[in-house]
Amino acid sequence: MKEKIIYECSECGYLSPKWMGKCPNCGEWNTLSEKKEIKGQKKAALRDKPVLSRLAQIENREDARICTGISEFDRVLGGGMVRDSVTILTSPPGGGKSTLALMAACETAKQGFRVLYASGEESETQIKSRADRILGIIEENIWILADTSMDAVLAAIEEIQADLIILDSIQTFALAEYYPARAGNPTQTMECASALVQCAKNKKTPRAVLMIGQMNKNDEIAGLRALEHLVDTVLVMEGEGADELRGLTATKNRFGSTGEMGFFSMTEKGLVSIDNPSLYFITKRSREQAVSGSALTVLREGSRAVVAEVESLVSRSFSPYPSRISESMKRETLHTLLSILEQRGGIQLHDKDVVVKTTGGLRLKEQAANLAVLMSILSSAKEKPLPPDWAFIADVGLTGELKKVPGLESRIRELDRMGYSCVVTAQNVAPSVEYAHIRVAECRTLSEVIRLIFPGKR
Repeated sequence: MKEKIIYECSECGYLSPKWMGKCPNCGEWNTLSEKKEIKGQKKAALRDKPVLSRLAQIENREDARICTGISEFDRVLGGGMVRDSVTILTSPPGGGKSTLALMAACETAKQGFRVLYASGEESETQIKSRADRILGIIEENIWILADTSMDAVLAAIEEIQADLIILDSIQTFALAEYYPARAGNPTQTMECASALVQCAKNKKTPRAVLMIGQMNKNDEIAGLRALEHLVDTVLVMEGEGADELRGLTATKNRFGSTGEMGFFSMTEKGLVSIDNPSLYFITKRSREQAVSGSALTVLREGSRAVVAEVESLVSRSFSPYPSRISESMKRETLHTLLSILEQRGGIQLHDKDVVVKTTGGLRLKEQAANLAVLMSILSSAKEKPLPPDWAFIADVGLTGELKKVPGLESRIRELDRMGYSCVVTAQNVAPSVEYAHIRVAECRTLSEVIRLIFPGKR
């Protein structure tokens, strides 16, 4: 068979008949490397006759999922890992993905499942050191393989008949068949992932696979985008190394809902599930302890309603251009809300510095929090505290009118469960449901809310 020399980009996989300094597809420099292409190679014929099944006759298995026992991890996955599935987990460096994978391995092994933990980044002693620190008792059903050979991983899977395979990380492994392409090359990464998909979806011995993926500077999984299409579930862990809070989100899930959020706290003993985030993201105060600049709202994180505290600080500015700082929302959104508060609420802020944040670092991604943001700013500007057992759930339009938000009933139900006394929302949108403790105060405009909280004031 005739051999032909071609050149492949190590960043995007682009193929070129000649060498070039700059890849015409992705624009990266010095990424084209020589590769041999064999011409005249015939496609392999099908070894066996394909086995067809009628969709109506396929039965769902009750034991299809493996619950890891880590409540927030299982929640995001939709109830646990499916046996014949491939999941990829990514996060910034130091985000805790290896820690979470090792904890999942331990909790799964406790149930009698065989777990193979293959690492191409750490040695056996490094993994053992972390396990001693975060696991305490190490289960006998966990096997460690410190190697970068995917061939060795596949052989180890068959040797121990693993039920769960964890790879840390997929970009560090290579198949001998595709030498001289190095580990991390798009071709190697895709072929290694394809081999794991075939291994996981074996009809006789279905297995669950959890791959850890490296994250690039654009906060995306390193390598070709096709890797995300290949796997069943994509999990993204948010949070830097110095942050205590970690958020886990499913951006793709063939066996559950996307957008589901799980919360963890990073401690010396590893990640701890935050099972009641409504308590984690607020500061509990009595009426005597109430402080100005604090307002409560309810956010939707996946299918769960979470009570969040918005804090604001309004102070005199000593510069011609007052500062507007927000760690939890877009700066443009903050500028818009301040304009609404000035024009529709009658509060002068043109000479004031305004800082907005949330307790616990929760992101304000929903417009349902806009009324709470405005009320926290107003409270700080007037130096008068809001009732600590009140919450605010509404969007605020440019006209100053309160707008309805989706999922209002579940948000109010969470406040009622937590024992709050009143929630302020838009007019004619509150569900006709009886609540045990909470009162629903409906207002039409921002001015009505201000008069309700501060009687006699605009």
